[in-house]
Amino acid sequence: MIDLYYWPTPNGWKITIALEEMELPYRINLIDIGSGDQFKTDFLTIAPNNRIPAITDHVGPDGESISVFESGAILQYLARKTGQFGGPTERDRVAVDQWLMWQMGGLGPMAGQAHHFLKYAPNMKPPQDNAYSKDRYRSETARLYGVLNCQLANHEFVAGDFYSIADISIWGWASLWEDQQQSLDDKPNLRRWLDTVTARAGVQKGRAIAAEKRGDYKGNKTAQDTLFKKY
Repeated sequence: MIDLYYWPTPNGWKITIALEEMELPYRINLIDIGSGDQFKTDFLTIAPNNRIPAITDHVGPDGESISVFESGAILQYLARKTGQFGGPTERDRVAVDQWLMWQMGGLGPMAGQAHHFLKYAPNMKPPQDNAYSKDRYRSETARLYGVLNCQLANHEFVAGDFYSIADISIWGWASLWEDQQQSLDDKPNLRRWLDTVTARAGVQKGRAIAAEKRGDYKGNKTAQDTLFKKY
């Protein structure tokens, strides 16, 4: 049994989707990031960066328990543990790793900032409506989606013609393209890939976990302070 510390966000979805796709047994531990659960001592012993997701695998290396934080590291760990979705050859595994790092260092942070400045900041109390920030992150997110669209012109999936943890890591953020004020009209390959991945049973099951808890925190100053301003 794997304990998953989770909230329904694009980073959280990565791990529920991976666990569903890999058919691993897991138990959900909800970490309400709007209420500050991520700053509680018990969670910080597992995830010292106070961010979800994190896992504790009670049958880790050598049969001993292990905790892992950072969504990309968790995906790599689970792929190694199960021998699934990491790439069938060493060359493929290099491709998977580089696109996973692309998501972790590029698309995730840039799309996350686009969400913040386009969706959340203008609704804060007082409103924070910064035209430069909005344009900056909207444009960089668009550039990254252009890179992804070009890659998908020659491959069925992100790292090649096989489904991998790279696809799992990217899908959650890319599925929210409308919230990032993006267009897919000039990105047919990205649209095709989104439709293909969204149709997978494991993706649908993973995305549905605690979906009713997901909120946009508009007008909730306490949650906004917890998420965006303090600590």
